[in-house]
Amino acid sequence: MPGGGFSVTIASDMVQVTRKDEKEANENIIRRFNRKVLQSGILATVKGKQRFEKPISKSERRKKAIIRRERKADKMAKMRLGVR
Repeated sequence: MPGGGFSVTIASDMVQVTRKDEKEANENIIRRFNRKVLQSGILATVKGKQRFEKPISKSERRKKAIIRRERKADKMAKMRLGVR
């Protein structure tokens, strides 16, 4: 570009990364951007929202946990006996 006023800004929500100087490699900018995104916690919140589950009651959660434990115990017992 004529004039040399070259600047690159990559932004996502509140994360911004600007080119330090004209000679900085694109890989370095991307690396700094990725680090800032990870540190900001944006990625974790987005992934959490991807698989939204309706909140369930404590009693229902307990019932499911009991069933899960029983199935696991049954599976382990069969493995010890060598039965599938």
